[in-house]
Amino acid sequence: MIESAIGWLLAVLAAPQVGLTSVFLVSLISATLVPLGSEPAVFAVVKANPALFWATIGVATVGNTLGGAIDYWMGYQAKQSFARERQSRWFHWLERYGAKTMLLAWLPGIGDPLCTLGGWLHLPFWPSIAYMAVGKFLRYLCMTALLLYVPDGFWRSIAHLLG
Repeated sequence: MIESAIGWLLAVLAAPQVGLTSVFLVSLISATLVPLGSEPAVFAVVKANPALFWATIGVATVGNTLGGAIDYWMGYQAKQSFARERQSRWFHWLERYGAKTMLLAWLPGIGDPLCTLGGWLHLPFWPSIAYMAVGKFLRYLCMTALLLYVPDGFWRSIAHLLG
């Protein structure tokens, strides 16, 4: 039953008419603590329709930033549950640099927890969201441009080497 539901969801999200909707949803979900990458969805839509380059980058940035805001909110709400962790060096670093640390929200593996810690520390919300958006926008722009403008033969040779 679960397999058929997942298959149905993937089929719906793969439909060409919902390309930007799919990018938004995948970007939003991947920015939460769920381990999912949004770059393949972004690249697939842009590769299928290059005219949607900027729209896709924008939609992915908005979705991923909203996901970061959800992480921020979860951290804001969870502060009391993990008060003993406050002594770690991460907290001192975040407290020292403040909302600017949210520029690193794009980093794989640590970006999403970083947003959660930002909320936990009650960093200023709107500056944090603005820095998240800038970092995530630059990530999508660089990754998509790299995938589009590096010749396909290069990626095929990398895939061949890996497996």
